[in-house]
Amino acid sequence: MPASLCLIIATFLWGSSFIALKYAIAIYDPALVIFLRMLTTLLISLCLWRYVIRFEYLKGDWKYLLGMSLAEPCLYFLFEGHAMEYTSASQAGVIVSCLPIIVAFLAFFMLKEHISKAIVVGFTLCIGGSILLTLLSPSSSQAPNPLLGNFLELMAMVCAAFYTVCIKHLANRYSPLTLIALQGLSGSLFFAPFLLFIDLPSENQHDLTALMSILYLGSCVTLGGYGMYNYAISKVSVLTAAAYSNLIPIFTLILSAIILNEVLTLGQWISIFVVFIGVMISQRHQELVVDIPNSTSGENISADTNHLKSVPEASESKG
Repeated sequence: MPASLCLIIATFLWGSSFIALKYAIAIYDPALVIFLRMLTTLLISLCLWRYVIRFEYLKGDWKYLLGMSLAEPCLYFLFEGHAMEYTSASQAGVIVSCLPIIVAFLAFFMLKEHISKAIVVGFTLCIGGSILLTLLSPSSSQAPNPLLGNFLELMAMVCAAFYTVCIKHLANRYSPLTLIALQGLSGSLFFAPFLLFIDLPSENQHDLTALMSILYLGSCVTLGGYGMYNYAISKVSVLTAAAYSNLIPIFTLILSAIILNEVLTLGQWISIFVVFIGVMISQRHQELVVDIPNSTSGENISADTNHLKSVPEASESKG
């Protein structure tokens, strides 16, 4: 399957996850929701064990495997699960727009990928737009405390960015199902102790819609979304993969309007516009042209800055 199609499917599934998560945490504690989600992923992965064991371990991989597992699902879902208690699905989707910028900075420090002034300007606008969105968002039944909720969602994006960089390092040697199974195992172990500190629902407190949402999160979103993403990121650079996350807020806004009947104010739309302007500016670093003098003919050769990254895309030729 083409990497671009995998990324589109993954972003749609992740965009829908905010809706499903909103339904689930309306009935159950976020810790219970995330534990059941991870347990569902782990059980499905065990059924596909012969695909899970396909990997080639190299010395030092444990650091990336541990960092990946701690960043996502552990801390990521902890932040996002509680973020959805305080902010709306549509606002959380907009905060996701900052992910490509954060990935760009981490890729620069960890993978030595190219970064430009456009990234810096875009990062500033995205963060500014997110802050503006938070300040202009009134409290409502869907977003009782948008300031806290949006901050927690931003922390979740930092974890997601670190996860993306780790996956790029591991994806060529580990099958997508191997990494997903590790996520299911680490997430189940991490969130299991939280069950000791929450009130578990009684038999008459269960809700079919909420339970189906958890099943959807553990199977379609985690297994399907992360499987598509982990496969695609082995074919393209982290900046290219992260750029597709710009589709997540679009899918979230559309699904929020259709399913949750959320309505955004004019100020919120302006904030969203600022965020998208920042995202668009940050992507201009891929379109910049660098003139390299030809030592033999005196002519200039145009080079896309994408080819200056340390990790080439699948369509790029080395050398």
